[in-house]
Amino acid sequence: MRTFTAAERRIRLGQRHALSPAHRAEDPVGAARSVVALHGTDPATTFLAALARMDDGSIVDIEKALYDDRSLVRVLAMRRTVFAVPRDLVAACHAGAADTVAREQRRLLEKMLTEAEITDDPAAWVREVEEIALKAVHDAGEITSAELGKIDERLMTRFVLAPGTKYETTQGLASRLLTLMSAKGEIIRARPRGTWTSTQFRWSSLANWAPDAVAKLSVDDAAAEIARRWLASYGPATEDDLAWWAGWTKARTRAALAACEVVEVDLDGQVGYVLPGDDAPTTDGEPWVALLPALDPSVMGWKHRDFYLGPHRSLLFDVNGNAGPTVWSNGEVVGGWAQLDSGEVVVNLLADVGKEASQSIDLVASSLTSLLGDVRLKARARGWTLSEKQLRS
Repeated sequence: MRTFTAAERRIRLGQRHALSPAHRAEDPVGAARSVVALHGTDPATTFLAALARMDDGSIVDIEKALYDDRSLVRVLAMRRTVFAVPRDLVAACHAGAADTVAREQRRLLEKMLTEAEITDDPAAWVREVEEIALKAVHDAGEITSAELGKIDERLMTRFVLAPGTKYETTQGLASRLLTLMSAKGEIIRARPRGTWTSTQFRWSSLANWAPDAVAKLSVDDAAAEIARRWLASYGPATEDDLAWWAGWTKARTRAALAACEVVEVDLDGQVGYVLPGDDAPTTDGEPWVALLPALDPSVMGWKHRDFYLGPHRSLLFDVNGNAGPTVWSNGEVVGGWAQLDSGEVVVNLLADVGKEASQSIDLVASSLTSLLGDVRLKARARGWTLSEKQLRS
């Protein structure tokens, strides 16, 4: 059985994730392909993750790919997470990963309607309102959740969440319904209402936004396509790694791996997998450094992270397991970074990387400070990490 050392896996990570200088992506779509999908729950991550993998990219280039060419499309899929994926992967994400998300979101919505005594037939109620909402979104071209709520009085329905607790709050039906419809692949997040870091989006029907991405695939074919692309970028990796990343059951994971006709390899005593013909030795790793954003695909790509993360998890991840901003050198996480209120990007090195790498990291931090300008990054969809708190104190 072919054995992959941690050092070889780190070289592959730099090359396949377009972080090594000789392997940079030419455009935003190439950056996304290098990691399968760009994390998008925090919109800033999508942009910063793509820019970290291109030599000459810009915010304008990424906006063009997302909103004009639509060669990147935001989907709600793996792990009920928003990703920006190449257009030709949209259908597979919806059929092979978002289907379970959609079923769970429908179950939760119907349960809320029943508990709120809004209807005694929640399944029919949701289907009817969903049809109304989908027609409204399609006819409008692009629409906000607030505008959608005015289409039908039922879309103005509000739920009380966590009643009687300190977390009690209300949420509108329109928001819950959009989540369900997004997971089903009926609608997608279109243009933001603000700047490139805005979390407020307009919505469009997928049929309007990217009609060729509506193509239907079987669950098995879709899962196999996702697994194939993921292994090409993240392999060698374990079954657990893929199941975690995709949000799959063991059964779906094993079926997808079997469909790819994977080859077993040894990962320091663990069974790992690569695609057929992808077990040739990887050498000639070149030095590289990077400052990757919170929730970057590389740091969130595996369940078992010791080979690149080392002992730094407690400082660089929040209490819910979400990664903060990380500093990388030659395939290893060597520290964290944060943006101060002044706008300056500062780093916290947790390992001795040597003078040359340290100087390169400082140059990347200075470049990122200039890129962000007046933009101030916030910890959206996660908590501040201990590293960030230390740097910002």
